Amino acid sequence: MNQRRNASSKSQPTKPLVTENPDIFKQKVYKSQKSNFFSSERNIFTLCLAFRIVNSLLIQTYFNPDEHWQALEVAHRIVFGYGHLTWEWRKGIRSYFHPLVFAVLYKVLALFGLDTPWFMAHSPRLLQALFSAVGDLYFYKLSNAIFGNFVAKWALFSQLANWFMFFCFNRTLSNSLETVLTLVGLYYWPCMRASPSKAPLVLRKWGLAIAALACAIRPTSAVTWVYVGLLELAVTRDRLKFLVLEVVPIGTLVLGLSCLLDRLMYGSWVIVPLNFLKFNFLSSGGDYYGTHKWHWYFSQGFTAMLFTFLPFSIAGSIKSKCWKLSGLIAWVLIVYSVQGHKEFRFVLPMLPIALMFSGYSLSVMAKADSDSRRKGSPDSHTKRPSKVGFAIFFLLATNIPMALYMSLVHQYARQRGTEDVMIYLSKEAQNQKIKGILFLMPCHATPYYSTLHYDLPMRILDCSPSEEKGIPDESDHFMMDPVSFVSTLMTNRSLPSHVVLFDSEEQLLRDFLISHSFTEIRRFFHAHFKVDRDLQASVVVYALAN
Repeated sequence: MNQRRNASSKSQPTKPLVTENPDIFKQKVYKSQKSNFFSSERNIFTLCLAFRIVNSLLIQTYFNPDEHWQALEVAHRIVFGYGHLTWEWRKGIRSYFHPLVFAVLYKVLALFGLDTPWFMAHSPRLLQALFSAVGDLYFYKLSNAIFGNFVAKWALFSQLANWFMFFCFNRTLSNSLETVLTLVGLYYWPCMRASPSKAPLVLRKWGLAIAALACAIRPTSAVTWVYVGLLELAVTRDRLKFLVLEVVPIGTLVLGLSCLLDRLMYGSWVIVPLNFLKFNFLSSGGDYYGTHKWHWYFSQGFTAMLFTFLPFSIAGSIKSKCWKLSGLIAWVLIVYSVQGHKEFRFVLPMLPIALMFSGYSLSVMAKADSDSRRKGSPDSHTKRPSKVGFAIFFLLATNIPMALYMSLVHQYARQRGTEDVMIYLSKEAQNQKIKGILFLMPCHATPYYSTLHYDLPMRILDCSPSEEKGIPDESDHFMMDPVSFVSTLMTNRSLPSHVVLFDSEEQLLRDFLISHSFTEIRRFFHAHFKVDRDLQASVVVYALAN
């Protein structure tokens, strides 16, 4: 019998290890490895981090004062002992939680002697790029958990290609970090999964902790987490355990630590969430900075953020039938629409969710194109581009120019001249060519000590809200009659060595400045067209003649 086995084995030819052309085999292996790129979270994070680092270096415009004045300026004061605190910090409606993130960065730079003008101007956004990359990774993971890997890849494309995410996500706004925490937190909530009952309940505790942290940084983040919490309450089996053993202790612990931190920094007990609620919701204090129609987020704000992704997001929302995510977006937009004061950044955490639906829509198109080619449709043999290929070209062709122009040249309300002038003044100050600076422009129009990074006298026009409505602030008085205001100001104080102002006011003040021995030394491009005031085409620097 053994002989028959041996004979049988000998009669069967040995199969070669590779039966096809070696070059074809290598190509297949390469394609397999390429297709598995998204199977590694490390690969995805590396890709996102590299993209966000380049993204951060390309942001050279000034978007919103809070990016500098409510984060970096406060952090600079904590670490280096000088910096301007706005009226919000006197009223106790801001938490030190967010500025301390950048205070740690500044401390590290100081310890290693890297607090140079370049690092002081760029390192905060590079740090935010790291946080943004984490947000991108969890955005992919959340998309994968809800819709699967194929949709997640298209969702990540939408996230990285969207012009507003490119423009805003890497800025040092508390809204940017809130968006990161929202994406991370949603991933851990079982109610956000396709099958909530299959998700380990231990994840929910992480989701609760991150939600509480987001609320500590921005109390308005509670709008998002109230919706998510109620949704979880509806699907969980043990509601009492969820409330008593998870929500209460975790929420109390995180918010208690936040209050303790503010107690140490303020020097007295300050309940920031309560003060924030009183000012922004109960007294409508935010209306001091302008109001919009109730439908602004739906008709202008959020639609402009989505831009050309809007039809894809709407289509994806309808086709996916994931109403809990659609409901989250609608809930947040409706609640924020109740408030008179509205800004793009307030609803930034909802933009990735809408872009996830865009990814779903693109994945449906890609699958349809793939099925058409596989079935040998007549269209597959023509040179006409596929539907998804046309969609990609359309989205990139519309979003890339928008992202680059808004980031490098000009944007809605603040442009690049106010960034450039502070970088220039910082270098001049380091060379001890400046003794004092007066900013004759609307308040908070430029960065301040956090970019200058030199302890010298500086003066801005105050725009703190008055206790009585309708009373013009110092900035308003200047804009109404620049010559009279500056004449009074210069009479009552010593002359600064440098004056910074927009060219629109310079035309009115040129003779006055020349008569007081000031001469123009630099002019920086600021904007191509008028936004919300007279055209402020450039930022001008005058210096006192020696």
